[in-house]
Parts: sequence; structure tokens; C-alpha cells
Amino acid sequence: MTTHAPTIAFAGIDCLDIDVQVQIANGLPAFTIVGLPDKAVGESRERVRAAFNSLGLSLPPKRITVNLAPADLLKEGSHFDLPIALGLLAAMGVLPADEVAGYVSLGELGLDGSLAPVAGVLPAAIAANAAGKGLICPGSQGSEAAWAGDVEVLAPTGLLALINHFKGTQVLPRPQPMLADDESAPLDLRDIKGQESAKRALEVAAAGGHNLLMIGPPGSGKSMLAARLPGLLPPLEPAEALEVSMIHSIGGHLAEGKLLRRRPFRDPHHSASVPSLVGGGSRAKPGEVSLAHNGVLFLDELPEFQRAALEALRQPLESGRVSVARANAHVVYPSRIQLVAAMNPCRCGYLGDAGLACTKAPKCGAEYQNKISGPLFDRIDLHVEVPAVSPADLSLPPPAEGSAQVAARVAAARALQAERGAELGIRSNALLDGEELEKLAAPDAPGRALLAEATDRMRLSARGYHRVLRVARTLADLQGGGGVSRLHVAEALSYRRLMPGRS
Repeated sequence: MTTHAPTIAFAGIDCLDIDVQVQIANGLPAFTIVGLPDKAVGESRERVRAAFNSLGLSLPPKRITVNLAPADLLKEGSHFDLPIALGLLAAMGVLPADEVAGYVSLGELGLDGSLAPVAGVLPAAIAANAAGKGLICPGSQGSEAAWAGDVEVLAPTGLLALINHFKGTQVLPRPQPMLADDESAPLDLRDIKGQESAKRALEVAAAGGHNLLMIGPPGSGKSMLAARLPGLLPPLEPAEALEVSMIHSIGGHLAEGKLLRRRPFRDPHHSASVPSLVGGGSRAKPGEVSLAHNGVLFLDELPEFQRAALEALRQPLESGRVSVARANAHVVYPSRIQLVAAMNPCRCGYLGDAGLACTKAPKCGAEYQNKISGPLFDRIDLHVEVPAVSPADLSLPPPAEGSAQVAARVAAARALQAERGAELGIRSNALLDGEELEKLAAPDAPGRALLAEATDRMRLSARGYHRVLRVARTLADLQGGGGVSRLHVAEALSYRRLMPGRS
């Protein structure tokens, strides 16, 4: 007799159906797992054996074969422990085989029979719901699975509680969906004195979801400005929150199974490798650019990142997705992000200051800034200089306007964009493209003339031209959503400054 215990494997954020087939037959005692398992899946054999011993169960002295079908798909991860154990229990007659076959299960077994958290419970629950099956997952992740809708969720803390539930001696309560706790109050723009032009650029970036690059000497407040961007952004929409939480679930970063409610803000160190930024590795996992989906990716000290890592961001910034191709895997992760970057004007940081600049200025500035390729630079909508803060600014009282006032204007502008793009599924101006961009961001006659002249003089690329239009549309939205005028185009063009050393 062969028993079946459904489970899943992951390809990006998609779930692939896996049928765990267990057969106990006469022959020399053996416990074999086939179906292209990796090292973690192969070790399930010992974890399952120890968990059974802790419950007073022993495997029959027969030939046990576990097949993970389809056999030509690589199986990775420790979440196969639970379906293998359930298939064995059904084959031994401990649990009814038909009930076990009605649930998608995943979980890592401890030697004492407990269930440890695993990655991917939320997308697994959604897949189980689509297939008309229930879901069995570790108890600590039951609230995560409960967000999948009407799916029946069993979330035991251990194997014994699950056996008792199937036998009717214990009832496992249905877990309740939970939201992530609000973190401490977001940082306030009132903490930053001076830097009015940089604050304006930050507001424009937040209102339209535009990419932003800040260039300035050390201590001018670039990192402080970036850290206050989350306080200006609107909360995640329900569909966005579910999508972002699925990615974090796949990556194993969904704390306590609680759905995210704030937009992600990821700030990796400049020593980050290419796989850590864009995803991949020997076992494909989402990288920082995907974990920041529908949120912000902040890259401080931009030229210090590996050149290959920065170039790998070009495709995600344009397409909103990461395609990781490996010999044994080809997966796609969503990566619709807002890039915010900060950098010094040169290696010493004081280019333009005769008293502090090094002896290699200005040549060092051109060499340092040319570490950023032209194509990547062209994908950044807003380029703003952040000068050193003067002693006069530091002695001033805190500014009257803080994050709350700016966030209100950002929310109003985002609401206009969401209403305007509702039929197209576009929530921010940064996503406008093609005919929609030409129709919704078309400037008036004086603005069109100015843009044509500036395109020629500044030698803007087609991408740069379209990004100016998007920023101009956002500036108009911040003023109430009227048409795009010459004034909006002029301000948008002021953010397209060429860096020194570029022709």
C-alpha cells in the first residue's frame, strides 16, 4: 500500500505541488528517500526516526521507501520532515490515509517531536486554498497561514498534538491572523536643520515613488534624510501587504507569522554580494531588492558597492522583477522598489572645499563618481546635492514643519495617482509608461518647449526624458493634481544634474 502526503516546493514565490509517497514493503530493513532530495531532505530520515522514538513509536523492520514526486525536481529545505512523517504514520495505520491526503503539510521536526518554523508558510497556505486542501504547519506560524482565506489550518506545536487531533482526543483551535506590531514612532524631519532643497526632493520622491540620489560631504545629513523617508510613505494596501509578506515568508523573515503593514526599508551594507542584493545562491532565495518590494532600498556609500552588484540592479529597476537563472533553477521574484542612494562627492568627501579637500581634487571626484555607470545613473529620477550644514543652521530652532505635515501632502498626491491609475493598476507616477505617460503627464505648450530645449542641451536619453515627465507629473500632483506646467518641468529638470566627470 502506498500513502500520499501532499506538500510543496518553491520556485520564486510560486509553489509547486509535491506528492510525498510512502511505501512499507517486505524486505531487508531500510529507510530510503528518493526523488532528488538535497542534504537537508536526506537528513529528514534521522529526524523522523528520532521524533517517532520520542513518542514511543518505532518504525517497522521492513523496507521503507519515500518518493518525492515529481522525481526530476530538486527538493530543498527541512520543511519536508512533516509530510514524510505523516505519510509514514498513514502507512503504519496510525493515521487515516485519506485525511492525511487532504492536507498540504510542511514543517521541520525536532528530535523530541516538536515542530520548528520553516520558510514559505504563507504562499503554501494560498496554494493549498487554491487546490481545495487544508494546511498543516508549525504552531508558531498558524497566524501566517490564517491570512490565506477560508483554508482549514492545523497549527500544532508538535507531532503528538497533531496525532491526537486526528484521533479526536484533542482539538486544535483555528489560528487567528495577526498583524506585525507597530514599531517605534518614525523619525521626524524636524530633527534635520537646514537642507531645505534636500527635504523638498525627499518629499517629491515619496509622493511619486521616484528613485533618489543624494550627493554631499560627510555629516551633511544624507543618511538622516533617508532614514526619515519611511515616515512619509503611506501604509501598504492589503494586496501589497500580502505580496510583500509572501516574499518575506519565502526568505524566512516573517517574524512570528505576522503580516507586514509598513513598507519595507532595507539598507544593506556596501560589502553586500551580488546574490545578497538580487537573490540567488546555491539555494535560491530572495535578495534585498526583492525584500524591499513595494518599499525602499537604501544604498549608503553607493560607489563603495561592488560594481557587479550595482550593475545587477539595472534590470530590476527597469522591469520591477528579478530573474535568477542558475543551472539547476530559474526563478523570478518581484522587485518593484524605490531606490534611495547616498554618496560622497569624492573619496575624501570634501570635493569643492579648498580647506578640506585632498591634493588630488578635482580629479579624484571624477574618478570616484565614475564608479557609477551611466545606465544606472540614468535610472535615478532625482539627483540632489546635500551641502554641509552651516553653523548658522545648527543654531536655529527645530523647523515648524515635520514629517506629519509632509506625509499629509504625500498621501494626498498618492491618492490622486491611485484614483487616476485605478483602471490601469498603477499606484504611483514612477510606474507610468508608454501612452499613459504621454497622456497623463503631457505638459502645456511652454513646458513642452522648455523640455525640448533642455533635452537637446542636457543631452537627455529617452529614459531621462520620460523620467523628467514622471517627476513633473508628481510636482503637479503635490499642487493639487492640475496640468503639468512649465514651472513643474523646470523643477523636474533641476533634478537631472550631470555628475562631474561625465560628458
